[in-house]
Amino acid sequence: MSIGPLPTTLSPAGARPLPVEGAGGPAVEAVGLRKAFGVIQAVDGIDLALAPGRIYGLLGPNGAGKTTLIRLLAGLARPTAGEARLLGTRMPDRRNLGRLGYMPQSEALYPDLSVGENIGFFATLQGARGEGAIDRALALVELGERRGAPVLELSGGMRRRLSLAISIVHEPPVLFLDEPTVGVDPALRVQFWTHFRKLADAGTTILVASHVMDEADRCDELLFIRSGKVLARGSGTELRATAGTDNLETAFLRFSGLDDQGRPVQPSGAAPAADTTGGPG
Repeated sequence: MSIGPLPTTLSPAGARPLPVEGAGGPAVEAVGLRKAFGVIQAVDGIDLALAPGRIYGLLGPNGAGKTTLIRLLAGLARPTAGEARLLGTRMPDRRNLGRLGYMPQSEALYPDLSVGENIGFFATLQGARGEGAIDRALALVELGERRGAPVLELSGGMRRRLSLAISIVHEPPVLFLDEPTVGVDPALRVQFWTHFRKLADAGTTILVASHVMDEADRCDELLFIRSGKVLARGSGTELRATAGTDNLETAFLRFSGLDDQGRPVQPSGAAPAADTTGGPG
């Protein structure tokens, strides 16, 4: 069996832990953060500060820059300009990664290992000690009975559940979740969010990236992102009120400069755009 790259949430063996910096300050910060891929500005000058113990929803369409922003904040990619800080420490800094839980869109799992071997391997590397932490994480995602099953035999939804368990087994103070509930059944999704709330109430800072609006009101604050920029920030209630709608999806469109059908809003007095759809005439 070939073991691939180590997971990105690892803290290197023998590394001295960082002192806690910026006590009482933001848990996660971005200052003028930019990331370009050629001519494409995936993250385009984002400034933010996320207070501890809250759930933040990073909402936007596919390609909006959500995953790139999370990777920059986690220190998994280097910015083109600006900087990211995690718990007061400028990222990337490998010594800080033991304080971070990260669940990516694509699973970092070893398919030939069992469920228990996967989470045990990652738990050890991330500094979790004892079987209790593993048992609690597997119980949360309802995989305790599949502990001995090879990962390659799991469904896609079960793999998502295992990825979540791996991201929280070491009880990190900051948790980044990229589309965590994709492929998860509705009942278990409710359990996930209940646990996220308990983690936040205990002081964990959680950033959840999603393009699904119906989970947004479970977050304390929302950040609308499009084309690498944060368009608006506030609670769901605040954003709806500012946009003048009771529908969060419509609010996002209006902050994006689009009408309720997703078309660019015409300046006052401008002629309507020509129909180029090629429909019957």
